[in-house]
Amino acid sequence: MSRIVLLSCEAVSKAYGTRSLFDDLSFGLFDGDRAGLVGPNGSGKSTLLRILAGLDTPDGGTRSVRSGIRVGYVAQDPGFPPGVTVEDVLASALAAVDDDERPGRIALALGRAGLAERHARVDTLSGGWQKRLAIARELAAAPDILLMDEPTNHLDLDGILWLERVLDEESRAFVVVSHDRYFLEHVATRMLELNRAYPDGLFETSGTYSEFLARRDEYLRGQAAYEESLANTVRREIEWLRRGAKARTTKAKGRIKEAGRLIDELADARQRGLTRSAGIEFTSSDRRTKKLLVARGLMKSLGNRLIVRDLDLTITPGTRVGLIGPNGSGKTTLLNLLAGTLTPDAGGIERADGLRLVRFEQHRTGLDPDESLRRALAPEGDQVSFQGRSVHVASWAKRFLFRPEQLELPVGRLSGGEQARILVARLMREPADVLILDEPTNDLDIPTLEVLEDSLADFAGGLVLVTHDRFMLDRVSNVILALDGAGGAETFADYAQWESARAARVEPARETPAARAAPAREGPPSRRLGYRDQRDWDRMEEAILDAEAAVEACRRAVEDPAVASNAGALQERFTALAAAQAEVDRLYARWAELEAKLRGTA
Repeated sequence: MSRIVLLSCEAVSKAYGTRSLFDDLSFGLFDGDRAGLVGPNGSGKSTLLRILAGLDTPDGGTRSVRSGIRVGYVAQDPGFPPGVTVEDVLASALAAVDDDERPGRIALALGRAGLAERHARVDTLSGGWQKRLAIARELAAAPDILLMDEPTNHLDLDGILWLERVLDEESRAFVVVSHDRYFLEHVATRMLELNRAYPDGLFETSGTYSEFLARRDEYLRGQAAYEESLANTVRREIEWLRRGAKARTTKAKGRIKEAGRLIDELADARQRGLTRSAGIEFTSSDRRTKKLLVARGLMKSLGNRLIVRDLDLTITPGTRVGLIGPNGSGKTTLLNLLAGTLTPDAGGIERADGLRLVRFEQHRTGLDPDESLRRALAPEGDQVSFQGRSVHVASWAKRFLFRPEQLELPVGRLSGGEQARILVARLMREPADVLILDEPTNDLDIPTLEVLEDSLADFAGGLVLVTHDRFMLDRVSNVILALDGAGGAETFADYAQWESARAARVEPARETPAARAAPAREGPPSRRLGYRDQRDWDRMEEAILDAEAAVEACRRAVEDPAVASNAGALQERFTALAAAQAEVDRLYARWAELEAKLRGTA
């Protein structure tokens, strides 16, 4: 059965100034497509997405949408108007919806996104919750096609997993631009790569991201073999021409013309095949000190909120800590404590004498938007000192994929990925004992991410890394430190172990009481519990069964058609369901804590 084309572009071209992003680009989006769009920084992914959304006009070619198809678009930066509330934002997407249906749609969107406060001002929300709201706004309008530009930026790990579930539950078609490789692997069933290295400017495959990588590698190997064969043919034709070919016969004229065409084809193939990657290489100080940084009994509160309590952490050469936790759990605060820019309320940090600590700030406050790229890369002249030698700023810029004509551009006119590369270039100039990196992956393309991973994996010093890029966490970290947002911190051997522990805590709360028995208590306790702990332990089985029953009751109440049009009642029921679910999670966490005490492992 033929598939229905919902949205297509035919021979689309777009340029900015004299620089062409793509030419004669053609492809279609079909009903049920779940497409991931990748490509190097500057290849035009965001521009193409805006053209597909109808927000930008191509310089040439056409964009076509099937009649009656609704297109939703989530930008990298939602850019909400000042002063608006969460409810205002959702209502703005439902102008075409009947008045009696609108309140229920808003309440449903609030519940699905986990947005508890409909009257909260958007400018008081974190970047992660603003991104959730932007996605919820587009979903509320029930688009047939959803276009998303870097939707995982600013989301914490729970937020990314939430988005994966949302997309898995939706039957509509979507195109997502993302550099999150795990996310692409989990949600995409079709992959598109926008890159001038391909003859048509686009390489596409069906299947997952990992299948795309395998097929692209096979294609590029074939292209290399073809280019080698073409080069041999061109070499023979050039030798023939040099021998003094006479263009007197029709046959000779044709051969000369064909030789010229082959030479042009080879030059074009070689030009397209010029792939470049950033030359990222962090320099360790080669310090032989066994312990670089030791934190003991660390405690810190901000206002009435406890960030960390009784935290012990030792960083030695080769220790690579992946720091994770929900948005607002205090990851950046902990980095400030480790860096010495914030003082703990209790406990202390011992640093090796003369410790050289180099830091990457996620908000890029160290960049002056009016400063030229030249000065940002080489503030003291036209030379950069790297690993004991002097490098000209033009060569240094080229190492980070900047073109010579960009050197005089203001930093504020560069893309997010280019600004991130400036900060990485600054870090590389400083020999370090410890690197502290706060979201270094934002806006970097996948080839640059891979080079960054290689450099971090080879770094001989200590590393503390905050990133929501699960692939990088898995590849680079040799210990995971997970903050819970309430002062607790737990260590894991790797990301996979943390993910398994999280699944063990979360999944039981999603099952029905009939599908799962209450926790069994095996064998006699090996330790005595205090009065309060013993009381909780004795009541645990009954409490969990009651809490699960409450979740089921709340779920049935939410699904009751009688309240579908009553926004206030529906919102109250969603809030009650969230509270009941949280109580189940709390009880299972408490059960695990008590069981650990009983077994003598607490």
